[in-house]
Amino acid sequence: MLENLQNAIRQNTAQTDLPEEVFVEAIEEALRAAARRVYGAEADVSVEINLEKGDIRCYVPKTVVNIMRDFSTEIPIEEAMKLQEDVELGQVLNVEINPNEFGRIPAQLAKQILFQKIKQAERERVYQEFVGREGEVITGYVQRFERGGIILDLEQTEAFLPPREIPRSQNYERGKRLQCLILAVKNEARGAPVIVSRTHRDLVAVLFEQEVPEIYEGQVRIMAIARDPGNRAKVAVQATEEGIDAVGTCVGVKGTRVQNIISELDGEKIDLVEWSDDISAFIANALGRRAGVRRVELDDENKSAHVVVPDDKLSLAIGQRGQNARLAARLTGWKVDIKGESEAAVSINELFKPEEPEADEAAELMLDNPEERTDENSEEQTADTPDPIEVEDVEVEASETPEAEESLLIRSEENIETLDVTAENEDLDPESE
Repeated sequence: MLENLQNAIRQNTAQTDLPEEVFVEAIEEALRAAARRVYGAEADVSVEINLEKGDIRCYVPKTVVNIMRDFSTEIPIEEAMKLQEDVELGQVLNVEINPNEFGRIPAQLAKQILFQKIKQAERERVYQEFVGREGEVITGYVQRFERGGIILDLEQTEAFLPPREIPRSQNYERGKRLQCLILAVKNEARGAPVIVSRTHRDLVAVLFEQEVPEIYEGQVRIMAIARDPGNRAKVAVQATEEGIDAVGTCVGVKGTRVQNIISELDGEKIDLVEWSDDISAFIANALGRRAGVRRVELDDENKSAHVVVPDDKLSLAIGQRGQNARLAARLTGWKVDIKGESEAAVSINELFKPEEPEADEAAELMLDNPEERTDENSEEQTADTPDPIEVEDVEVEASETPEAEESLLIRSEENIETLDVTAENEDLDPESE
């Protein structure tokens, strides 16, 4: 067992950066646990370790007695005098014990505790190394797949890339190099101590800071980022010094700078947008030049914007499945409603409609149904005039002669004259009927 412990110390010292004190404490704890398994849980076991000489000694307190009844806590006076000549009955001596005599089960227990303590110390070291580094970018290699996520090898430790932090359009292979953003650092017994992300928008910001010196030095600032991980991202940039083209600086010569970032993000497209304090101009920039924005109407109370674009540019402004408009809204923080010029013209005309809804409804009804219009006009005219005297209907058959038609016409004219006279008499004498 002693040889196994010494070999374990050499191996772990070579493989880790843990100090010797950590191994000494771990061995002491392991030997105490093994000794208590033999001499009792309450035994006050002491351990002395000299790594230079490879010397490990264990001691357990025992009481000097004439007749030994408990091996774990008592020692005969004859044996005690060999250790100390002037020993007396009832005296407590620290008796050295041989770890090789513990047996198989205590030895296995000691080995488990040893490796557990070393692993715990290593985890604490990793935690202290990474704690406070949330938001930084680290490089790892795909090692294995676990719980739907990915375990990354960080050389001295591991990182876990959860499924929700993996772009849906990406499929990584074992051994692939990935740059990830540190989300959290945990000091727990299970699982990887470092949690990372490939979908966080800050990953794009840190990659630009690494690739563009002007951003690192503060000459260009990243003002806002909107991202659809794995597909497209929009980055708003602003120059802090005159004479610097923020967008051109980030793009680089022949697009080399932005292309390096796109390659690191596995082909995710990046739109660089010029930041503006004028929200109308900023929204137009966010939608892009291809959208051909005509005008932007702002609703400050609801923080929404109505954008008018040419009819043939409407699909480009909205983007595939609304992606361009959605990212522009996230980037600016405003609700964006995009309409074509023809649709916007109709909407504006509706805003200036005359305030006579009843007259408009009647006019629309007259245009839709001319017959109903004639009937309604007739009813209105009838309501304004006195009730006429009923005239018996005269049926004209096809066999009647022209003379009959002329007679009918004369009779009708007589009735009309009678009606006029009756109306005048009604005004003079209501009882004339």
